[in-house]
Amino acid sequence: PRAAAGRARCSSAPLCFHLDSALVGALIGRGGTKIKELENCSGSRIKVTRGAYEAEVKIFGSIDEQNKAKMLIDNVITSSGQSYIRGGREKGETLDIIKPENNPKKPVIDWAALRENRAKYESMKWAGLPPIEKNFYKESSRTASMSQEEVELWRKENNDITCDDLKEGEKRCVPNPVRKFEDVFEHYPDIMANIRKVGFQKPTPIQSQAWPIILQGIDLIGIAQTGTGKTLAYLMPGFIHLTSQPISKEQRGGPGMLILAPTRELALQVEAECSKYAYKGIESICIYGGADRKGQIDMVTKGVDIVIATPGRLNDLQMNNFINLKSITYLANEADRMLDMGFEPQIMKILIDVRPDRQTVMTSATWPDGVRRLAKSYLKNPMIVYVGTLDLAAVNTVQQKVIVIPEEEKRTFMRSFINSMKPKDKVIIFVGKKLTADDLASDFGIQGIPVQSLHGNREQCDREQALDDFKKGKVRILVATDLASRGLDVHDITHVFNFDFPRNIEEYVHRVGRTGRAGRTGEAVTLVTSKDWRFAPKLIDILERANQV
Repeated sequence: PRAAAGRARCSSAPLCFHLDSALVGALIGRGGTKIKELENCSGSRIKVTRGAYEAEVKIFGSIDEQNKAKMLIDNVITSSGQSYIRGGREKGETLDIIKPENNPKKPVIDWAALRENRAKYESMKWAGLPPIEKNFYKESSRTASMSQEEVELWRKENNDITCDDLKEGEKRCVPNPVRKFEDVFEHYPDIMANIRKVGFQKPTPIQSQAWPIILQGIDLIGIAQTGTGKTLAYLMPGFIHLTSQPISKEQRGGPGMLILAPTRELALQVEAECSKYAYKGIESICIYGGADRKGQIDMVTKGVDIVIATPGRLNDLQMNNFINLKSITYLANEADRMLDMGFEPQIMKILIDVRPDRQTVMTSATWPDGVRRLAKSYLKNPMIVYVGTLDLAAVNTVQQKVIVIPEEEKRTFMRSFINSMKPKDKVIIFVGKKLTADDLASDFGIQGIPVQSLHGNREQCDREQALDDFKKGKVRILVATDLASRGLDVHDITHVFNFDFPRNIEEYVHRVGRTGRAGRTGEAVTLVTSKDWRFAPKLIDILERANQV
């Protein structure tokens, strides 16, 4: 691959310019770290030849890689307080060259010029991309004939669906919801066959309102509690989008659909849904840290249609040029936990290489300020659909019990709770620390109670085994940190036991949402100690909304 990369780089003449020798140190960095970072980020090779007064800089690679490297070098020099004076490409094009100012004052940054250069680079970067189709919706006569009163009543009766158009200026008409699968997929017999095979009776509230919007090519924010079918809300339209593009898979030159998930567990579950509803031979791959990197690279380079990834590992493959993201036309992001797990910088880096005219769908169980900011930064004129209350989807199918207790009595209470469980009950015990998870699991083991634990310090194979044992009922108790409180798709969990109170109230909603899924009822028991009092007002608010105070 290195040889092939080398040949590709030679296909474009190197970008050449000169800079004052005094600036070479800033460009190269200590031990060559800065220049290596610039090469990794741009995919180019940078050669610096130092002279008595000036150094010659040559950038090898494709035109895109050269321009990206040049822009990064500009930033390094600007941030070091220096400025350019003259230069050019080997073929005679004029470019800037760099020299330190005689004036020790930091130069004024010409923001207008920087913005203009950025716009030029952006237009060059996306020039020549194939066309993209987004609108595939054919409204059925049943859906079109719904009156405004019928629409409003139906939304009210289906978990109080609320919709809004977030486009600035003139608002668009939010499409009517679909009440039957045939209303939206009657022209796609393969999808209808899959739905019948699984045995679904009708769309869930989020699906009924999201599908008409997404299939029209409009960006969407979907807010609904866990276990309400959010994954299929974006997967089904994604399949149609992918197989209806004007160019073939071979011409596309890379994956067409990207799904970002915060944890390995959620990424694997989305992949399982992709496989379950396999459509027209679409191939998917799951990319996440802690698994075989080489195997993932081999799969990606062979060619797949859908990439389901955690941001860290995808960022790694992107920066090392193992994956082409320019071919992505449909992006879905499971936003839950992305922010509090610190993935925002990686997401922004990923989006640099995804075409700006893509279609984007973002789902979440909550709608706090951070998620709103993230949505605003990378969705274009979206519509929003939220099911239930907007700020926190209070889980109405779960009976929530709050026990005020001293810290030292928590274990005794938990043991009596476990002893009172019925043979068919299944519980997740949530704890705040990995050490506590291991400690409680060890205690259960000593008592001869079958148990599994799930947290970030366990090997990936052990985590997958723990989940599998819990799903299949080999163990009926799972001790977990909040890592597991997103996307853990086990339908028959009867109880959630919050041994430690979560870090914030959103996390509480997500934990509680592990039970009461897919139309079932569930019970959540939360232990509250004196150190958790600061959460009391928001907790009371949630209980009031669920009519449980």
